Amino acid sequence: MVRRGLLTWVSRVVVLLVLLCCVVSVLYMLACTPRGDEEQLGLPRANGPTGKDGYQAAMQEWEERHRDYISSLQRQITQLQEELRERSEQLRTAQRLTGDPAGPPGRAQADLLAFLRSQVDRAEVHTGVKQATEYAAVPFDSFTLHKVYQLETGLTRHPEEKPVRKDKRDELVEVIQLAVEALNSPAESSPDQRPYTASDFIEDLLQTLSLPGTSWPGPPLGRLPSSGLAPSSSYLTLTQQRALSCPGPPLGKRPVSSSREISSVSVSTPSAGGDALLSAPCTVGRLSGIYRTEKDKGTLYELTFRGDHKHEFRRLVLFRPFGPVMKVKKEDLNMAGTLVNVIVPLARRVDKFRQFMQNFREMCIQQDGRVHLTVVYFGKEEMNEVKGILENTSKAANFRNFTFIQLNGEFSRGKGLDVGARSWTGRNVLLFFCDVDIYFTSELLNTCRLNTQPGKKVFYPVLFSQYNPGIIYGHHDSIPPLEKQLVIKKETGFWRDFGFGMTCQYRSDFINIGGFDLDIKGWGGEDVHLYRKYLHSNLIVVRTPVRGLFHLWHEKRCVDELTPEQYKMCMQSKAMNEASHGQLGMLVFRHEIEAHLRKQKQETRSQKT
Repeated sequence: MVRRGLLTWVSRVVVLLVLLCCVVSVLYMLACTPRGDEEQLGLPRANGPTGKDGYQAAMQEWEERHRDYISSLQRQITQLQEELRERSEQLRTAQRLTGDPAGPPGRAQADLLAFLRSQVDRAEVHTGVKQATEYAAVPFDSFTLHKVYQLETGLTRHPEEKPVRKDKRDELVEVIQLAVEALNSPAESSPDQRPYTASDFIEDLLQTLSLPGTSWPGPPLGRLPSSGLAPSSSYLTLTQQRALSCPGPPLGKRPVSSSREISSVSVSTPSAGGDALLSAPCTVGRLSGIYRTEKDKGTLYELTFRGDHKHEFRRLVLFRPFGPVMKVKKEDLNMAGTLVNVIVPLARRVDKFRQFMQNFREMCIQQDGRVHLTVVYFGKEEMNEVKGILENTSKAANFRNFTFIQLNGEFSRGKGLDVGARSWTGRNVLLFFCDVDIYFTSELLNTCRLNTQPGKKVFYPVLFSQYNPGIIYGHHDSIPPLEKQLVIKKETGFWRDFGFGMTCQYRSDFINIGGFDLDIKGWGGEDVHLYRKYLHSNLIVVRTPVRGLFHLWHEKRCVDELTPEQYKMCMQSKAMNEASHGQLGMLVFRHEIEAHLRKQKQETRSQKT
């Protein structure tokens, strides 16, 4: 009896607990069910006002999601199938070439070399590649062991990179070392040939110390261990410790002997035997290399070394096809008989021409000696003054290699250069198209000779354009002499990468390409037209910033006779020539700056009182 009552009581308790759990569950579902929204839709209530619509919306959303997911999977499958088809075709091609599905290691290496050489053939090394516009040409950067003169300045906006970034520095040191080893290899050199060193590439590296306002361009003086290649791009030691500078006159002038002169420069480069010091005299005539990278092919290097005799050079062309550096060719260059015809169109501007002739006399006549000057003068106003300057220079320097051509009509730069180029009657000559407001060193003339080749290469140097000295130095009384102004810094100027007027090319190439468009009058346009002609041809266009070519600042006037396009180009050039972005900003906000300074001065006075 007791047992039966106990069972009944337990069953009742269990039923009550089950009912209680069910009630709690229902209340929990009613209270915690989320409301429908864009991210998560709750279960629709059967009796709710939107139950049916909400259910259909949820179903439609899930269907769209699944449809998008299926489309994405189909696209991925299609891409994978295409890649699989391409890889299968490549594998079948490789098997046909090798004749063996596995392929021996020797065959794999041969295929790798064949691919690397195909990269060289695809790159613009042996012949030019036709380009659609002037923006498609890949420019070169020039470099020494301590500096890289670059167009792509990055965030720093420095026209020269010093010190050179570590990865770029190690890359260039490797290339120079490989070039020296190639020149000294038994297969490439003769028994009586002197050994080449890195100093034959550096050439007068220390002459930068003689420039006004410059400092030691490299690492601290002293010898570093051969294992320390990464910390420095080159290692320099001096054989005379009493002389810590390479004294000399301003930029472009030949130094004279003195008791403080450094007798030699030692360059430490790593070799198989460890440290080795390679000495060479501190001489004049710096040379550097140029390089550029084509993103889908590789990096091309052209390095020039001094030859055994004066005016002789040796050039190595190297190519890195995103793999080991490969020697492409070696050339022996003799520039002793290469004459440069400097052609200058002119109309009035006697003072500028007098300044140009001073530079021409020093750099071209006294230092180089292998030049001809052609002056094409428009009109007759001030013509006698210009001819007098030429005659005085001829008598003072015993210089007879010049031609004066007088043309009537309004000034046209393209016509003047075209007439000057076609007036030459001698053998094929190297032309240098120049302007009267250009300053260049004798180094530039050799750079023109080394980067041009008839029927193959033309040279378009990027010059460094000087800002307005009156803005840079603040006051006309504080403007330094011209030689001290020619410093490549972002505060003093910029690489004139939009200008194509200064160019070196052989007369035969100029004639064959069709010369200038003589329909263009006045300022601008003719240089871009000629540049595009060369880009559309099979000639190699070498474009690189050059440290020995400067555009001197002068006030630019944009006359009303220009076409709208020419006037726009003229005004843009005028704005860029005045000062840097920061300096122009200081001029624009000078009233705010002056007001701020006055307020600060007043607050300082009030605090003192």
